[in-house]
Amino acid sequence: MIPFNKPCLTGNELRYIAEAIQAGHSAGDGQFTKRCHSLLERELGVRKVLLTTSCTHALEMAALLLNLQPGDEVIVPSFTFVSTVNAFVLRGARPVFADIRSDTLNLDESQLDRLVTPRTRAVVPVHYAGVGCEMNTILDIAARHGLAVIEDNAHGLFGKYRGRNLGTFGALAAQSFHETKNFICGEGGALVINDPQYIERAEILREKGTNRSRFFRGEVDKYTWQEVGSSFLPSELIAAFLWAQLEQAQEITRARLQLWDAYHQAISGLEQEGLLRRPIVPAECGHNAHMYYVLLAPHVDRDAVLTHLKAQGIHSVFHYVPLHSSPGGQRYARTSGNLPVTDEASGRLVRLPLWVGLGQEDILRIVDTLASAIRAAEATAGR
Repeated sequence: MIPFNKPCLTGNELRYIAEAIQAGHSAGDGQFTKRCHSLLERELGVRKVLLTTSCTHALEMAALLLNLQPGDEVIVPSFTFVSTVNAFVLRGARPVFADIRSDTLNLDESQLDRLVTPRTRAVVPVHYAGVGCEMNTILDIAARHGLAVIEDNAHGLFGKYRGRNLGTFGALAAQSFHETKNFICGEGGALVINDPQYIERAEILREKGTNRSRFFRGEVDKYTWQEVGSSFLPSELIAAFLWAQLEQAQEITRARLQLWDAYHQAISGLEQEGLLRRPIVPAECGHNAHMYYVLLAPHVDRDAVLTHLKAQGIHSVFHYVPLHSSPGGQRYARTSGNLPVTDEASGRLVRLPLWVGLGQEDILRIVDTLASAIRAAEATAGR
């Protein structure tokens, strides 16, 4: 079996975890957390990064920082993971689902103006597959309507839009270090703070609603409860694991890009035959090879293709079930009419295995098997 995902290990994870234990500091915000913060702030060119226990928690912190209230609205794509909307629903806000672009599968920025109402507070672009949304247009529309922009950059760390790092455009951005992402620590995330007005309060929210961070820096003589917060910071053991990943980030990205390019070349013939469509990366975007997906031709049975791949020892998956069609989406969100691109893409998309260590022979086997699966599905359908 070729697994869909296999976590990448650099070789220093256990060593750094042992160092954290030997240092006698296993709770959060120790030396490894500080190293991760410094590296991310330097490489992204941002004012503040705070590690969190998950990307979900980073998004929840963003919702708290915006002081969202029941009845507020947040525009999000329906084609995303549930965490993107859960963070805002927890504050009583209502997601407003937008359709996606047919090329990148990102939020369709041309729809934003018509989705804004007097209740709209924020827009949440999701950089699908590490390919940047059309951020210039999104920022212009948000500024015109007085909306906050929160980037869900779970896929896109070190991806770029017009030469600038994803996650550095909105007032806030959320990162993921889940084991399926490019850089991992099992479960983990980060809140990127681009608007300095949120920095002090973000530290308070992350430390159970206290000014404990200021106390540890010697800025106050004691720390006290300031406002509602939670325990959003990861342990030092998790940060130590993550540091082993981040210090090798360039090498990991280079390896993933080589695999992505190998897929792109090997699958080109199937696209020319009209059997599928390869990912589209606009010229202004520099992606990070987070995933390789294809959109099967409309007449090809996606379930049959996935079943065939599995039978041949290749684990492939689809992505996502649209949120507007889910029970939760129908209960908590406001759908702005039909979302045809989302519905079509979600029924045609197949994600192929992509992880550091996958060999060129593996990719050729996967592509050959994919071709056989598509043709078998066509034959079954009588084409």
